[in-house]
Amino acid sequence: MELNILDIAGKETGKKITLNDAVFALEQPNDHAIYLDVKQYLANQRQGTHKSKQRNEVAGSTRKLKKQKGTGGARSGSILSPLFVGGGRVFGPVPRDYSFKLNKKLKQLARRSALTYKAQNSAITVVDTLEMQPKTKEFIAAAKNLGIADKKTLVVLCGDMNNAGVILASRNLPNVKVIQAQNLNTYDVMNAAHLLIGGEGAVAAMQQVCGIQ
Repeated sequence: MELNILDIAGKETGKKITLNDAVFALEQPNDHAIYLDVKQYLANQRQGTHKSKQRNEVAGSTRKLKKQKGTGGARSGSILSPLFVGGGRVFGPVPRDYSFKLNKKLKQLARRSALTYKAQNSAITVVDTLEMQPKTKEFIAAAKNLGIADKKTLVVLCGDMNNAGVILASRNLPNVKVIQAQNLNTYDVMNAAHLLIGGEGAVAAMQQVCGIQ
């Protein structure tokens, strides 16, 4: 598929870019691959440092509270029992690693499927360059010119270019996230309403991340 390349003012530059159909136009996007890749991404964000004290970790006396039989009530050992207030917790959370492995080809399929959905919804804009001063008002003006000011936007930049201005200009905007093309992931693509791609180099890098040279 072909897209017109715009400038930062939202006007056509007269140039077009061809997006690889193997990345942006799959016949059958794989929803399950997207689900697994997003699940892995979110799992990898978890610290896994949660912890509650079990019975053997709670401070307190181990004295038997009452005799075993003859009280008419249930048996009770020490005050550390989970049945008492302040006792240990039964099967409480312990530190663990939530990450899991996915095959490289499945992750590439998930990225291609996510990009295909964005292309089908006409939610991709390619600009020739995104160089600007590190001022938020400049990014807001550019977003208005491109018609994406009110949309949750993922800005994809080429890592070989100086993108400090764009990163600094957009970091105060809650609905904008900036990533390098080589760090493209399924979660960010699906979490955004629109993709703003900065330059043909970024498109080439995105296709390479998706397993297409």
